[in-house]
Amino acid sequence: MTEPGAPVPLPYRRGEVEERLGSDWAEILRTAFHWMLRARALDARMQALQRQGRIGFYGASTGQEAVNVAAGLVGRPEDWIASGLREQLVALVRGHDLTTYVHHLFADALDPALGRNMPCHPTAREVHYLAMSSVIGTQISHAVGLARAAQYRHDPSVTLAFFGDGATSSNDFHAGLNFAGVWKAPVVFCCTNNQWAISIPVERQTAAPSLAIKASAYGLPGRQVDGTDFVAAYAELRRAIEQARRGEGPSLLEFILYRMTPHSTSDDPTRYQPPDWTSRARAHDPVDRLRSWLSAEGLTSPAEEADWTADADAQVRGAVERAEATPLPPPDSLFRDTVSRGGG
Repeated sequence: MTEPGAPVPLPYRRGEVEERLGSDWAEILRTAFHWMLRARALDARMQALQRQGRIGFYGASTGQEAVNVAAGLVGRPEDWIASGLREQLVALVRGHDLTTYVHHLFADALDPALGRNMPCHPTAREVHYLAMSSVIGTQISHAVGLARAAQYRHDPSVTLAFFGDGATSSNDFHAGLNFAGVWKAPVVFCCTNNQWAISIPVERQTAAPSLAIKASAYGLPGRQVDGTDFVAAYAELRRAIEQARRGEGPSLLEFILYRMTPHSTSDDPTRYQPPDWTSRARAHDPVDRLRSWLSAEGLTSPAEEADWTADADAQVRGAVERAEATPLPPPDSLFRDTVSRGGG
């Protein structure tokens, strides 16, 4: 029996992990854990800066790292990511520069969007990552459009569409899954069900026994996945991506997660979550679960983790220092990229 406060153990022997991840399983797991520690350092620092008034808004990915890191590691460079609020880590794992992302959070003169988009809404064209929209669910239709275009061009890329449980109540969820099913478009729908659409619990969203089961209405397979288990997330994402790339059509993965922080820095979850939510969420912390397994198997050590954590914190602090030393966008940047000045 798990001790109170201890993470729920990952249910694998070494051989099972190798079977699910492949011969390089140990390197995959160590790389994933390294990225999870970087994500925690980034989330902690940015939430603190928002509380200090140094950035305006932040939506943490805490509790969602297993899915995000798996998505960043498992795809090909030509694949596309249509994001929701908490997938910036996917872009970073795929190669988006941390300092560029922090410039975006500060909306300074080196922000690629020149301060025109909210924090946590970056675009990273170089890693095929689309900015989210604050209009819930619109990225689902965009993802299907990208996948249909790839299909039309005989391009082998696959699109991953990320959205939360709340977006399954949006019109774009219906339209996107319906068209993807008809076209057999190469798209994987990734529902990160952290059980709260801001303050609305999932049982008030739908009477269906799961969100994955909704896929059957559109003629595509749906599967529930433990989104706090990196091994399961990686294996199921790889399976769905490979099916889509072979022309076998789209699928819906419902990742069951526990939101471990407020919805955003604008939220107070103590007003609506049950008192024991935090303890339940901590027992399923994806970082703790992977840490415990790696430690038990002798694949990491406290000293190595301390080095990785210190390095991650130094990288984040360095990026913040560079961003805070950067001026704001000049006023005339408001008129850049808005109208053509050419004649004719």
